[in-house]
This record gives sequence, structure tokens and C-alpha cells, in this order.
Amino acid sequence: MLKNKNLFLRLELGGVSGFYPREHLFPSKLTCAGFCLSACLDAVDLTGDRRLHSPVQIGKKGFGDRKLPFQVLEPMESNTTIQENAYNLGLPSAYDTAMETLSSLITSKRRGDGSIRSAKYDKLERMLMYIKILGLEEHIAGLKIIHVAGTKGKGSTCTFCEAILRECGFRTGLFTSPHLIDVRERFRLDGMDISEEKFLHYFWECWHQLKENLTNDLPMPPLFQFLTVLAFKIFACEKVDVAIIEVGLGGIRDSTNVIKNPVVCGVSPLGMDHMEILGDTLEQIASHKAGILKPQVPAFTVPQLSEAMDVLQKKAMELKVPFEVVAPLDHRKLKGKKLSLSGDHQFTNAGLAVALCKSWLQTTGNWAKLFQHDDVEDNLPEAFVQGLSTARLSGRAQIVYDSASASSDTAGRPGSSSGDLIFYLDGAHSPESLEACARWFSHTVKEGANQSSVSSSSSKLQTEEVWSNGHVQAGKNEADKISKQILLFNCMDVRDPKILLPTLVDTCASSGTYFSKAIFVPSISTYGKVTSGSSDIPLEDPSKDLTWQFNLQRVWEKIIHGKDCLRKSSEMQIAESTPPRRFIDEDMSNCKPSDGHFACSAVVSSLPMTINWLRDYVKENPSFRIQVLVTGSLHLVGDVLKLLRR
Repeated sequence: MLKNKNLFLRLELGGVSGFYPREHLFPSKLTCAGFCLSACLDAVDLTGDRRLHSPVQIGKKGFGDRKLPFQVLEPMESNTTIQENAYNLGLPSAYDTAMETLSSLITSKRRGDGSIRSAKYDKLERMLMYIKILGLEEHIAGLKIIHVAGTKGKGSTCTFCEAILRECGFRTGLFTSPHLIDVRERFRLDGMDISEEKFLHYFWECWHQLKENLTNDLPMPPLFQFLTVLAFKIFACEKVDVAIIEVGLGGIRDSTNVIKNPVVCGVSPLGMDHMEILGDTLEQIASHKAGILKPQVPAFTVPQLSEAMDVLQKKAMELKVPFEVVAPLDHRKLKGKKLSLSGDHQFTNAGLAVALCKSWLQTTGNWAKLFQHDDVEDNLPEAFVQGLSTARLSGRAQIVYDSASASSDTAGRPGSSSGDLIFYLDGAHSPESLEACARWFSHTVKEGANQSSVSSSSSKLQTEEVWSNGHVQAGKNEADKISKQILLFNCMDVRDPKILLPTLVDTCASSGTYFSKAIFVPSISTYGKVTSGSSDIPLEDPSKDLTWQFNLQRVWEKIIHGKDCLRKSSEMQIAESTPPRRFIDEDMSNCKPSDGHFACSAVVSSLPMTINWLRDYVKENPSFRIQVLVTGSLHLVGDVLKLLRR
């Protein structure tokens, strides 16, 4: 078996010859036993429907004496050489090929649509069949799982749990969704995104095994189902001590609910979201979320509205579940440290995470082993405090100082010769989460100039510099800066902006924070493709339908002016690539939407150009600090993060 990764293969198929990176053709470490060459070449097939066949098969004993239609060339010096040559040849990398293949599993443009692809089996029946094909039944049963559902905060709760138990010395696996930049964010091992090498290995192993066992009644799983079984595969093979699994959507019918015997379950705050799928009442939504509770398995939740709490408690009684409501974490228990995830609402998530971790440790017999000599009755163990103060989750109450728009001194701090551009990123997309986002943003922009807990990020946004606790480091002549708050917004068209935007504006206004302008942009990310962190970002999409963004602007203008003042003809005007140069400086009293002149808001067709426009503005106006709240959509937040990393 070939073991050297740094090989190029000369491939002759259909009369066409050329050099191809070995890792592009055999992305799953070339574990050839049980596979044929045509199966390996499925890596080149981007749709899953067409195969490049070879008449020669690779048997279980390896290549043997058979003559293959390619020649192995001399080893290259490094993987860097492979990547450079692949780039020069215009070939996709092995990872990009995997992303194309993964994209073929996307079955609809909207989450939750089209997931039932077989009349014979429902979703969970298919999930169990996929798990059986991969031989994961016993492995999943052996995982010591924390399973968390909820409307908001479940990702933060899971992230806190992972960090706490990792600090306690356990090997951790964390599965969350969605990802913002790269799909590998969904799979963390010991607090780090899974490496490309490991991802490719497990991805292709699952892909080939499933593809070889398809039937008319059992097609390839849709995207989230595949990612879920992949998570189980990764955590089982990596032998994690604890697997923390975030529910994708709902609970009772969610793909993760094939978990039969979790160690402990949690339900984070519930609210009105995904109503087109889960129901239009809080009781219906709570019923879906309660579906993860298992007989006699301990479960915890946080204070809920009575309609939701009644459903949870009733379900717990039916299943004889030890059920407990957990209070928000008392900040005094952090012993002077701060939660690494910002916002007062995170104390609710942290309290739930503490209860889940303590229950997990007690049930698995580890609590007494770790803390038998510690005084932890009324205090948090040091490992808990450390985990809560270091957990990281991108796109949730995250602050990024864009140093690409400002000069810096020798210490890397923002200088005074240019303006400041600061992005406040939060993927809030429900009324409850937008209210929490607004409180966090208002609080942070008010006290940020007086704090220095966060260093400015480099233009490449090094990982350790991206995460912040809601404060921005003061630069030179900070008091001389003129601050302006700008909203950069988009949301899915299944959400109601007539609820979301007023919630955001009213909550900010109650704290004395007012937006100078609002910019509505389409997201770059699509539901039709899974992208990698290195994927190219188009500057603009001329064919992008901006009808929805103009609708958002209409709602915004009505909030600002107190009436529907837009003419019908002004709704469908063509958006500018960037706002007029006077836009930020123009007084809102000049706004006359009925005449087609907007001083309060703008619809812009290109997010990349909007970012560059903001950067140019602060460079030309050194006395200004532009504070941009990016919210309404995790897709938008992910797009902005990706652009800021360029």
C-alpha cells in the first residue's frame, strides 16, 4: 500500500492524460482494502451520479501484479508543492472536492424542507439504517453523551459543557450546527475543529460505505443526516470520553434523536422559531424539544414560560425523568473571572452547562474521583471556572476590530491616524435572541471605550484574537473619536421582520443606543453548496434578487418614520453596489422615501463591496469610530467573518 502522501499520479482516462495529486484521487488515506479503483475515483465525481470507471480493480490484497492505468511518479518534496502544482493545473484540492461531493446531499433551499425522501421509511428509521450500515450501533451506545435541545442558547450551552469537561481532563467531542465558515467547525475534538486530514478520512469512509449500500428505498442521506452520522463515526473512532451533541432542529424528529441512552439531557430557553416546521404555539414547539428526553435519564432546563414548562414537566413525569430547573449562574462563582461568551443571557446558558456537567460527572462516577478533596459544595471547581472563562463560539456576541481599515502602532494597537471600524457579530434570528443581542450591543458600545480586555485583530484574524468578552481595547486619542452605530442586517424570508426589527430597535433605544444608518444586504452563502474556508467570495452577484432586502428596508423606514412612507415604485429600484459617499454623514432629517431618497437606510447588492466601502470611509475619516452590528442571520455573520479573514 502506498503511504507517501507526496505523490503525483499520471492518469490516463478516456484518452486524456495529466498529473493529479494523489490525495485528490484517493482522499481517504488510500485504505484500499475492500475498495475498487472506480470506488476511489468517486472522489472525482462531484455529483455522486457519474463514475469514472476503470477495468482494473484493486483487490483486498492491494495492487498485486495488475497493471494500473496510471504511473506513480517520484515523491514530491512537500505537501506545499502538491498544493501549488494542483493550483497551477486548475485542480480542486481534496478538501474542495469533498465539499462539492457533500453539496450534492443538499435537497432543498430551506432548512427542514424535503427531508423525507423515502415513502417507506421515516427520517429516524433511515438514520438507524445508515448507522447500521456504518457499524456504529454499539459504538453510539458506548458513547457517554450530553444531548441538548432548545430554541436559543443550545450551542452556547454545549460549548460551555465541552470546555468544562475538557478542563476536567476528558477527551471531548462536540457536534454543533450550523457552521459559519467551514463545515469542520461542526466537529470539535478536544476543543479544536477536526483537521482536514481526519475529516477527509472519515468523510470518504462514510461516503463509500453508504453509497455501496443504497437502495430505491434508502437513498443517500440529506446533508444534516449525513453530518450527524459522520459525527458519531468521528467520536466513536476517536474514542472520546464524552460526546456533546446539539440538536439540529426540534427534537423528537431531529436526526440526532437516534441517541437512545444519553447520560444527561438539557433543554435551553424556548421561544418562537422555526414555526413553519415545529408549530405556531409555544406548547407545540416545547413538545418537539421535549422529544429528546429519555426514560429515567436525568434532565435539566432553565426557567421557561409557563406554556413551555408545563409541556416539559408533563413529559418528564411520563418518562419518570429526574427533572430539575436550573437558575442562571451567579457571577460571583466565577471568582473574579468573566464568561468568555458575552451577554447577560449567557449566565442562563452557563448555569445549565454547569448542571449538565455535574450530572454527567456524577453519573459516570467521576465527580467523587476528581473533587472528593475539594470544597465544591457552594463553589465551582476550578476546572469549571476555567472552562466557562475560555469557551469559544464564533458568531455569538463576538467583536472583531478590523485593523485592515486602521493604522497601528508598534504594539499592534489602533493608531490615531485613521478611523476605527469595529464589527459586532451575533447570529440572532429570533425575537428573543435579537432582544438579547440588542442588550449586549448597547451595553458593549457604551462601556467598550473604557475597557481594554481585547486586542485588535490582525487582518488575518488570528484565532486567539477573534474571541472577545464584549470589550474593545482603547487606542490613542480614544476620547476624540465620534462613534456611529450602523446596522448590517439580513434574515431568512421565513422570518417576520415586522417582529425582529422593532424588537432590535426598541431594545437598543431603551438603553440609549440608536442606529445612525441601516444597510440591508443579501448573504453570500447559499443553501445549494457547502463551502470551505478557502472558497472564493464573489464581489457581487448581478442576478441576485433583492426583493426581500427592499422589503426589509420598507419595514425599517416605517419604524424610523412611524408610517409606511414608501411609494410602490420605490420598492423595486435597483440597488447600488455601495451607498452614496455622503450616506453616513447625511442627516436623517433629509430622508424622503416617498421621493425615493433614503438617508436612513440603503439596500446594497454586494456584501464584499459594503465591507470595503466601510473600510474606505474610516480611512478617509480618522475622527470616526464606526460600530457595525451584524445580525439577523448566521449566514450573514459567517460571510462577514470570512471576508474579514481575507
